[in-house]
Amino acid sequence: MSFQSQGLDRKGTSLQAVGNDSGPMPFKVFTQRDLDRIEPLARLPEAMRFEMRVVSTVLPFRVNKYVIDELIDWSNVPADPIFQLTFPQRGMLLPQHYDRIAALLAQGADKAQVEAAASEVRNELNPHPADQMEMNMPRDEAGRRLDGIQHKYRETVLFFPSQGQTCHSYCTFCFRWAQFIGDKDLKIASSEAETLHDYLRTHTEVSDLLVTGGDPMVMKSRHLAAYLEPLLHPDFDHVQTIRIGTKALSFWPYRFHSAEDSDDLMHLLERMVMAGKHVAIMAHYNHWKELDTPAARAAIRRVRSTGAVIRAQGPLIRHINDDAEVWAKMWKMQVRLGIVPYYMFVERDTGARNYFEVPLVRAWEIYRDAMKQVSGLARTARGPSMSASPGKVEIQGVTEVNGEKVLALRFIQGRNPDWVQRPFFARYDADATWLDHLEPAFAETEFFYEQEYRELRAERLDAAAEPD
Repeated sequence: MSFQSQGLDRKGTSLQAVGNDSGPMPFKVFTQRDLDRIEPLARLPEAMRFEMRVVSTVLPFRVNKYVIDELIDWSNVPADPIFQLTFPQRGMLLPQHYDRIAALLAQGADKAQVEAAASEVRNELNPHPADQMEMNMPRDEAGRRLDGIQHKYRETVLFFPSQGQTCHSYCTFCFRWAQFIGDKDLKIASSEAETLHDYLRTHTEVSDLLVTGGDPMVMKSRHLAAYLEPLLHPDFDHVQTIRIGTKALSFWPYRFHSAEDSDDLMHLLERMVMAGKHVAIMAHYNHWKELDTPAARAAIRRVRSTGAVIRAQGPLIRHINDDAEVWAKMWKMQVRLGIVPYYMFVERDTGARNYFEVPLVRAWEIYRDAMKQVSGLARTARGPSMSASPGKVEIQGVTEVNGEKVLALRFIQGRNPDWVQRPFFARYDADATWLDHLEPAFAETEFFYEQEYRELRAERLDAAAEPD
């Protein structure tokens, strides 16, 4: 059923649902150079505003008026979760990194000197975790790397369109923060639709395409259509699912019902669905507050009216959602709004991980306590899951085997599909926050996949070392 046939207006909703009598707010964005122009910040201590300048010199900062006016409770700053999600905090840099940049700014160092120091700090923050530059990016028959494409798992290809390598606002924890800092050596992007289509045409094992970024929903609808509509040709019948990763439903829901080309976007999604493709909007939600505005709910209704499915994923992050009550409430709201809970991720080992990471045991406890509070329809959310280099590894729980306390683990996805759903065990470690912190249980010298993974990694790194 089309969105036009459901009693919706030409925008799929009403002005009453998304704004006041003057209509929805215009899009207005603020970056580091605009910190002094964000009115609510003026009420904060000068020392706190200076800390924001220091951190945003290293890590990307971008926020829009919708987030400022409708999502953040300024009476609860700095504890407000959406404030923590979008505004830089001192603890996001290690003390030695913070002190180095702060000293340069305080003494009025020139821009080149500050940027050189910031670049050195960034390179110590593991800007591309899980070997994604070396192991995930395929090569053509001549051995040239195909920039903008990642192919880690057999069935799924990730595509990074160059027009989508920014976001309506930036999450402070973002594991792709290196995409946004202006260093072309740290970016993954492609503007070549032909490259994508040629790759998919010759890789018939691929059933799922994930268009990601950044955020593809910052693109004009006609640009997104240029990538997607050719996939309706019979050459691409093997590509059954089109996934679009986006935070726009949270950070700029007006994109779906009040933008100049929002109708075009809805028509595009509907055409893909009617042609037989499964279209999945991979929405990133970190807190139930992102679901709780009229504009957000109107956007959800309109996307669902096209036949596209919305799946919700997000990491468990300290200072923002490390609370079972928050997850249970969010999952319940998602189900009520017609969204499918999909993943709870573990915060990746990159960027400001020291500020956001939660020990794996504690993450599992939060996941389990949240799951106990929801119905079966919300228990579709898998996790806590680490997107590590070997694959997506799920923490299934703490148990005891032959008197030894262990963590039970399994692969949800793996570089070798044969690893998937195979249980394995790690020694109990209450402080571990990532896969490489864990040691095998039962006096084993390594996990079952490690030797094969080393061989795969060596092969890929050898290929990556060859000149393009």
